[in-house]
Amino acid sequence: MFSVIFPGQGSQAVGMTKELYDNFAYVKDLFEQADDVLGYSISKIILEGPKEDLDLTENTQPAIFLASYSIFEMIKKESNINLVNAKYFAGHSLGEYSALATSGSLDFINAIKLLNQRGKAMQTAVPKGTGGMVAVLGVEIKEINKLLEKDQNNYKCYIANDNSNGQVVLSGLNVDIDKFIEVLKEKKIKNIKLPVSAPFHCKLMDKATSIMRDKINNTNFQKPKNAIISNATGLETQEIEKIKDLLIKQIESPVLWRESVIYMIKNGVTNFIEIGPGKVLSGLVKRIDKTINVNTINKLDDLKAIKFND
Repeated sequence: MFSVIFPGQGSQAVGMTKELYDNFAYVKDLFEQADDVLGYSISKIILEGPKEDLDLTENTQPAIFLASYSIFEMIKKESNINLVNAKYFAGHSLGEYSALATSGSLDFINAIKLLNQRGKAMQTAVPKGTGGMVAVLGVEIKEINKLLEKDQNNYKCYIANDNSNGQVVLSGLNVDIDKFIEVLKEKKIKNIKLPVSAPFHCKLMDKATSIMRDKINNTNFQKPKNAIISNATGLETQEIEKIKDLLIKQIESPVLWRESVIYMIKNGVTNFIEIGPGKVLSGLVKRIDKTINVNTINKLDDLKAIKFND
């Protein structure tokens, strides 16, 4: 039994899916559609850069979706892998939109529009340069919660991603993040301040929630063909209204990726296929459960290397 998973922000790279763009007319067509919808050349930013433009959140989100969707279409057309047979579709943050589009819940054009709007809303939710994120490595989430509760009057930081065993990401204003980093250093806890310009997936995103609530509620969704795992709950759903509500909630809620993967494994999944640029999620799944088989597909040659556990 297998699940299909889609990456989020941080997996982007200039030139991603160029091989597919150069070789398959249907991929080029998707890129052209995306350019038309957005009113500017996201294709050029993806294929040529510069990296600074690709890393702008309002570009990154539709770009990673476009790359993931293109790879999904390539698998459908160039291989015998029947992705419709997946027990679950799931994605990390913006990757949840990729999961919804490829499972037939959200059409390609609406997904591109929503992610461009979501990127802008999240980017402008706090003044530029005032918010940030830090990855904390090698400690469990309960230990981090203890640290946050102990010094909550000194700084306000929020868990944004529970990614895997020993990898948790926090969001907050930079002044608070920097104070928390000092605490981590004192305790010799490894951390990496992330190169992002906003504190995603926490209550500081409330302005983005207000904007996206109307956008999402006014977009047409269908019942997905496959059960979708929600970032906000780590549980499955196929109910249209619940999907919308959880996408809205997702903007301020932590991404429960570890819980999502554990849920899928507990419900019989023994294989994961990561579809999209990079291999971030494949690494996280392996950290959560070393016995699970993971395949990553982001180029044509990857189709030959696919292996499934029984």
